[in-house]
This record gives sequence, C-alpha cells and structure tokens, in this order.
Amino acid sequence: MQANNLLLEEPIRMASILEPSKPTFFPAMTKIVGTLGPKSRSADIISRCLNAGMSVARFDFSWGDAEFHQETLENMKAAVKSTKKLCAVMLDTIGPELQVVNKTEGPIPLEADTLLVLTPDQDKEATSNLLPINFSGLSKAVKKGDTIFIGQYLFTGSETTSVWLEVTEVNGEDVVCLVKNSAVLSGSLYTLHVSQIRIDLPTLTDDDKKVISTWGVRNNIDFLSLSYTRHAEDIRHAREFLSKLGELRQTQIFAKIENVEGLNHFDEILQEADGIIISRGNLGIDLPPEKVFLFQKAAVYKCNMAGKPAVVTRVVDSMTDNLRPTRAEATDVANAILDGSDAILLGAETLRGLYPVETISIVGKICAEAEKVFNQDLYFKKTVKYVGEPMSHLESIASSAYVLLSSELFRAAIKVKASVIICFTSSGRAARLLAKYRPTMPVISVVVPQLKTNQLRWTFSGAFEARQSLVVRGLFPMLADPRHPAESTSGTNETILKVALDHGKASGLIKPHDRVVVCQKVGDASVVKIIELDD
Repeated sequence: MQANNLLLEEPIRMASILEPSKPTFFPAMTKIVGTLGPKSRSADIISRCLNAGMSVARFDFSWGDAEFHQETLENMKAAVKSTKKLCAVMLDTIGPELQVVNKTEGPIPLEADTLLVLTPDQDKEATSNLLPINFSGLSKAVKKGDTIFIGQYLFTGSETTSVWLEVTEVNGEDVVCLVKNSAVLSGSLYTLHVSQIRIDLPTLTDDDKKVISTWGVRNNIDFLSLSYTRHAEDIRHAREFLSKLGELRQTQIFAKIENVEGLNHFDEILQEADGIIISRGNLGIDLPPEKVFLFQKAAVYKCNMAGKPAVVTRVVDSMTDNLRPTRAEATDVANAILDGSDAILLGAETLRGLYPVETISIVGKICAEAEKVFNQDLYFKKTVKYVGEPMSHLESIASSAYVLLSSELFRAAIKVKASVIICFTSSGRAARLLAKYRPTMPVISVVVPQLKTNQLRWTFSGAFEARQSLVVRGLFPMLADPRHPAESTSGTNETILKVALDHGKASGLIKPHDRVVVCQKVGDASVVKIIELDD
C-alpha cells in the first residue's frame, strides 16, 4: 500500500507509468460494492469476487424473490468462510420504482415517431402500442411535453433496449407518448423514469417493509440502501422502522440519491443518513449530462467533510458485456477516487455481466493507481479547516494521529512512513474519524466486542461495527478477543496490541523494522504512540 505516492501537481516520470504495480494484501484503499445476481451467485464466483476486492455484497430486491436471494447469501457465507475475508450485506429497497408489466416477457418492438400508450390497467397485454405499468397516478403527475425514459433493469445506456418518450396527451388514467427512438424491449424487468417529476409513492413501501422485517431480520443486514431518498424524513421514517426490529436498530441507512428532489434536499438528507449512494443512472436522466459531474463533486465533498461514506455508481457499464472498460470509464473511476469517494458500487456489471470477477479486479486496480496521486496533504488541510475549532475530543485525537504522520519534522525524524495505523475501538467511531482524514496508509480497526445484556441473555457487540467499516475508504477491520476491552489498563495493552500486530504481519501489511502508529484508550486517556518493530 505504501508505494511512492505522487501528486498530480508534481511531474510524473513517463517511464514510471509503465512500471507494474506491486501486489498488496488489500487491492485498494477504496472499497467495492458488488451486486450479486444470476452471474455472480455461486460460492466459487463470490469467493473470487472477495479475493478480487469486493467487501460489500448488495442484494437488490427490485428483482428476484427472497428465496433466490437467501440461496445467494448462503453461498456468500460459504465464500467468506473459505476465503477468511469479511463481507458486509447491503439490502437495496425497491422504493417508488415504476415498472413496465410484461407478463409474457416476450420482446416488444417500438418504432420511432409512433404513438405509445402507458396504462395502469395491468390486465392488458403489452404491445408495441400499449404498455401496462404498475402505477395508477402517472396521468396526474405528468403533462404534455414531459420526458419519460424506459430502460432495462440496471440499464447501461449502450443497449438498444432503452427508449425515450415524450408525453403528447393525458387521456383519463392513460398517458399517450411519442416514441423518440426505435428500440426492442426484451427481458423480464423494465423500469420507467419520469424526468424531474415527483411520483406520489412512499419511499419505503409496504413491500420493502415486508422484505426488511423478514429477510433483513433473518440475516442481520449491515446496510439498508434506501432507494429514491427524497427528504430527510425518509431516513427518519426508515430508522424508526428499523428500531423496532431488534438487531436491525444497528443497521446503517445509506440514502440513495436518484433524482432532482433528492438533490434539492441533499444537505438535510446527509445530516440524517449514515452514508450516501450517488445513483448516477437515474440522476443522469434527471440532470443535463453536463451537470452530473458537478453534483458528484459537490456531493462527495460534503460527505467527506461530514465524515460519512460516499458511494458512486455506474462507472464501468460497458464491462457488462466486455472484458475491458472504455478509456472514458477508466478515467471516470479514477476521477471518482480523486474526488474523494469511499466506494464504487457495481450494478449490472456484476449482477448480469459476463465478467464479474474481472470487473472488480480492474476497478480495484484503477482505484489503487488513482490513490497514489491523491493529494492527502491538501485534503487534510481542507478537512481540518472545515471542522474548525474547537474540535471534539475524539475528533482531535483522529486529527493528531494524522498530523504526526504528515508533519515534515516527523518524516525527517524517521525517514520512513508508518506502514499502518492501528486503532482500538468498540463502536467503530474513532476508526472512522481516523479514516476521514485519508491517511496514506491503511487503518486497521481493531473492534473489541462489548458484553451486553437485555436481562434475559448475554450477547457480544462488535460484528456489526466491524462489517460496517467495510464501506469506508482506507479502513480495514478485525474482530478482537472480547476478553480484552477497548478501554484497557496497562496490563492488557500489550496483549491486544500483539494480536493486532500479528494480524498485520500475517496479512503482509507490517514487516520487520516498520513503524506503526497506535491509537487507543488507556484508562481515561486517549493515547497516540509510535512503535518500531524488531525482527
């Protein structure tokens, strides 16, 4: 991980670009969320995805039933056991998603400059002139001249299966549209998006609640991806619902920003959410193409300053059918990392793509290269300036650890950068604060379980906290022995630290004579110390 970091502002030797990258235990500091589906649900494929760099598995309930997803999850558990790599579980809700109802699942040819009727009558058969949809309020939401997009589920934009429509007339509950381009709708699931129009449906639907309270509870999901988040109240409502579901009160909620309404309320949503997913597929329809990058940069910056994970979607769509990304896509991934993104979310590329493992591997390699030229010093200064004074006690500890690492005096004294930062934590918050400052080296988050009771039984915390670190850039969790508390006395300090160092050595992160920065609590005091390893 500690390759010679360059800055884009510095001259880069052209010859160095051709030098092969050194293999590392962690493919990249940036995390990769993979959507599991028909092409990526076997234990073997999932094992290879984990080894390639996937750290979060996304289960999208827009398609497939609970039984299908449960089988996939059981395969994932087997893969985690065989690879010994942690993997978090993300449940993606359906939300107010509009869908074309094609019961025959046969192809539907659409010709440009012809009229097409969208009807809420789902008993009618889908034809080239009429498409049933799953929403009865469309005629009340649109007007003449509005734009409607219909695309294959997780459309990439390169298919000939996407069609643009222009509303020409509203006739009762039916909406008459002009077809703007020829296409053939083929496949089982097509989604419909109305540009910049509010759809009067709840963000967390009854179907979503049923899935969460059954499949979600059964599997103790780590993350809930709340599709079509439009207001802060959407997050509050979802959190209240989760709070009544036992262990799911610990589940983190990621707001999925997919339309202009979510964009307009972004600041309030960010305050309530645990993280943000910038869903560029639907946003790319709602926003003019030249504005998408502006929102991405602004949203990622706000997430960085708030210390909340920013996840970017739709980066290598062409790899759904191809072994290599386009030049533009490769550059897009790198720019997302330079913007400050914590994770890349792969959708169609891994769910129905032909090369799920290769996609994860290539995206990880691009992320790793971009991280080498990420300007940590500038980022750190911006972050500290944004936080301002006075900092919270925990925030100041996180800041101090990075200052020790980045100061010129410290670099001159040891002449070698620390190989890792080790942070002991019970809630995970201290480690996340460290990662917020984007140190150049990995942060090993040693999550020490705490014993809890509900007066009926004893349980240990820690598993949620460890897995939820798997979406944070630069943060790599390990579960510690619960017999050693996070707030330790000097008698247990050395034991738990030795376990963490042994873990670092076994993973290849720490080598003899390396210097390691350790952040932990000793009694009531928080301590940052530097240790040098012997042979």
